This record gives sequence, structure tokens and C-alpha cells, in this order.
Amino acid sequence: MTSGAAPRLFVVSAPSGTGKTTIVRRLVDGHPGISLAVSHTTRPARAKERQQRDYFFVDDGEFDAIRRGDGFLEHAEVFGNRYGTSRREVEGKLASGRTVILEIDWQGAAQVRAAMPEAETVFLLPPSHAELQRRLEGRNSDSPEVLARRLSEAREDVGKWRDFHYVLINDDLEATCQRMSRILDGRGDRYSTSGERRRERVEQLIASGGW
Repeated sequence: MTSGAAPRLFVVSAPSGTGKTTIVRRLVDGHPGISLAVSHTTRPARAKERQQRDYFFVDDGEFDAIRRGDGFLEHAEVFGNRYGTSRREVEGKLASGRTVILEIDWQGAAQVRAAMPEAETVFLLPPSHAELQRRLEGRNSDSPEVLARRLSEAREDVGKWRDFHYVLINDDLEATCQRMSRILDGRGDRYSTSGERRRERVEQLIASGGW
């Protein structure tokens, strides 16, 4: 991040299995001025996940209490579990002068755009449907039924990139992290969805990627 730059809010979304968690973690680790907004979820913690580091793991009652108090900037249900981003979490970090990244799905991104129009949004795409399936299967964290649902819903998710300010194709982890860094530093115009050449390239990739 550029020294002395005003704090900004970024939203990063992608189909499940695209690699957004790994990319966002690397960006946060490599940029001292950036914080990840930790989301609340009702799903159980996976192996190696930790409370307040990866998520605030809560039960349905706790989640409902926050929602009733208008405590979520966004919330959604995904694969039978609920996720939400605390207003206090985001607004507190921005007020402290830190740029904030939200790692959420496209439904949550739409809610954030409505609540905070200044948010800048980034959509990550896998290079192909076959590669996404390989990555999801390699995680060994989902039942066959959940895996099939993730792959099915990914077909709808990929079309949401048009609603975002920037779109990146995660065909190489290191290169994608570098491109994301340029966006965070205000040098990401080449990845803007408003550019005709960028839109054409993404449309071609989707058409050839088995979607």
C-alpha cells in the first residue's frame, strides 16, 4: 500500500475453490496496512481453523441476535450455513486508518455495495471448470454431495463478474497476488471490468473453459 493513503474497503469474491482465501491471506500478510475483516459463520470449524482468526464461529442463536440488531454489514446462507460480516468489525478497522478486505461471496458483495458504495470490488475466476473441480477435489474437505453442489453453483457464480469493478483470472497464484497488489495500490486499471478489451478476454475464457 502507498504510504499515507486513505483507508479503503475492498471486497473479494469468487466461486468456491478458486483460491481467494489463499490470495487474501498472502496480501494481508504482505501489506502491514491492510486488515482482513473476519466474518461470522454458523458452520463448524475445519481442521486448523481458529476462532477469531479464520472466523467468529457462532451458533444460530448468536447469529440471529446480531442480525436482529442490524449488526451485519452483509449476511447470506451458503451451502446450508450462514455467514455475516460485522459492521463494527469493518467500521472499526477503517476508523483506525487500515484498509480492509472482505472475503465474501457475490451475494454479500451486493449488500456491501448497497450499504457502502465506496467499496471497491474484485472478482476472481478459475481458469476453467475442470481446474476448479481439480482444486475442490484436492481439498478433501467436502462430501461428494457438497462437492457436486459447489460445482453446480459455480456455473452461476462465474457470470457475476460483470457486477464487480475488477476481474482477475487465478491461473497462477503468485501472478494473481501481484495483480491484486496493483489493484490495492490503485494501479489496477488494466483489470477493470469497464475496459472493453478486458471484458472480451474474460468472455473468451469463460466460453472456452467448459462453463
